[in-house]
Amino acid sequence: MTAAYASLPGPVGWITVFVEDGAVVALEWGRTEAEVPGLGLDAAVTELRRYLDGEPVSFGVPVRPAGGAFFQSVWRRLVAIPWGQTVSYGALAAELASSPRAIARACAANPIPIIIPCHRVVAASGGLGGYSGGDGIDTKAALLALEGVGLPLQRTQKKSKGRTLHGHGHPLP
Repeated sequence: MTAAYASLPGPVGWITVFVEDGAVVALEWGRTEAEVPGLGLDAAVTELRRYLDGEPVSFGVPVRPAGGAFFQSVWRRLVAIPWGQTVSYGALAAELASSPRAIARACAANPIPIIIPCHRVVAASGGLGGYSGGDGIDTKAALLALEGVGLPLQRTQKKSKGRTLHGHGHPLP
């Protein structure tokens, strides 16, 4: 199955959303030169534009992230974190009978950031924790600020190189 995809600009740079069979399967930082239309792409782009414009969005587009059972359980819980709120790695770990490190690994492996809002998970100490998307914690801070989360939270991660358009195996022309 060929993925439909489109890129859109926002306050965290360009992002590209990938949709297969009507469900979002990936969101990556960077842009493509062309758009490939497909079922569900318009709805995903519309919701993401609203989000990037600063409108509180409860995403309703179907998602189908690839990952094992534990990661899936973490990602389902992340979707329940409301706009403008955060939860700590430790609190999620206690809720899911896991460890904060395992929660952090699931967040880092999240193939659909923003829609599955791993940026809303922070350190119990008040720090931002880590972030693997875009420009790392700078992107996480920008997404939280967009949602009106009081900053500055402490920055506890070195800047990462983030994801690339080829990071999830979506070959682009």
